[in-house]
Amino acid sequence: MTLATGTELATAANEHLANISNTLIYSAMAVYTLAFFAYIAEWLFGSRSKVARTAAALTTKAEKTKSAPAVTVKTAGGTAVLERPKVVVRSSVGSRDVPDGPGAHGGDEQGDLYGRIAISLTVLAFLVHLCGVIARAASVERAPWGNMYEFNITFSTVAVGVYLTLLALKKNVRWLGLFLVTTVLLDLGIAVTVLYTASDQLVPALHSYWLYIHVSTAILCGAVFYVGAAGTLLYLFKDSYETKLENGGTPGRFATSFLERMPASSSLDKFAYRLNAAVFPLWTFTIIAGAIWAESAWGRYWGWDPKETWAFITWVAYACYLHARATAGWKGRKAAYLALIAFGCWLFNYYGVNIFVSGKHSYAGV
Repeated sequence: MTLATGTELATAANEHLANISNTLIYSAMAVYTLAFFAYIAEWLFGSRSKVARTAAALTTKAEKTKSAPAVTVKTAGGTAVLERPKVVVRSSVGSRDVPDGPGAHGGDEQGDLYGRIAISLTVLAFLVHLCGVIARAASVERAPWGNMYEFNITFSTVAVGVYLTLLALKKNVRWLGLFLVTTVLLDLGIAVTVLYTASDQLVPALHSYWLYIHVSTAILCGAVFYVGAAGTLLYLFKDSYETKLENGGTPGRFATSFLERMPASSSLDKFAYRLNAAVFPLWTFTIIAGAIWAESAWGRYWGWDPKETWAFITWVAYACYLHARATAGWKGRKAAYLALIAFGCWLFNYYGVNIFVSGKHSYAGV
């Protein structure tokens, strides 16, 4: 009978921590699933508010003061003058005087209760998820983002953390819960089934304190960009809904039930813009930090590696979006399309480049 060496004991301990991490990740997925159903219940039990409230907000005060343009109608023996309410035609983003919707619960007490339960479950899932990431870090004795599996589980943790932080700051983002939890479940599902990589050490090039600086900021930027992209996408839907009402149209029943409970398009537009504008300087720093790390590891600051190239393309796309928001002719939907294209560039930089393109960043594996 031989005694285990120190190396064997350390290896066994790391494997045990890796198993704990896997268990915690699966447990977090289970709690996220419960939160998903609670968010669904919030939307289902949320009572629909009247369309008239939104429609009334799209008319001018002239409707109430009877100062709107008159319509002359011929009648037998004379004419009658009728008042026609004047519909506001938007000239620029944010000019509609539309109040924010009541939220997913729609003002219903039972819907609000399910929403609060969903948030509580999201907090619990986040804590379990975070513990799983920490256990993974302990098992590999380094930062838990050395490959795509580790990046995925960390990225989704940070995305949920951004959402919960906005809630803690009393921001009106509870409407994001269902979409966030759905995408986090998809992200974790892909991570544990397709991208899973056993615990292992990094190649020498990655043994640097820049790993903590460069990749951590990239993850944080991606999480904020994701939340901003969700706001932008919903802005496009809500803007179309308001425009249809503004032009006298009748949206479908599902669109009415869903979109009238969301914040106004102007609120969603400002929300997405502020997030993207706030994190853009950090994304700039991320690229600079990567260049400094590249010089330390490979002896050059920039080499047009696919990952570097697409990081720069993403930077240019978001710079174009921010410039467009400051240009009168490109506000609103045009700028929103640019924001979604920019986030698409970020996604391809992460998934597409890592999976389909070979380069110096391919050493991390899938």
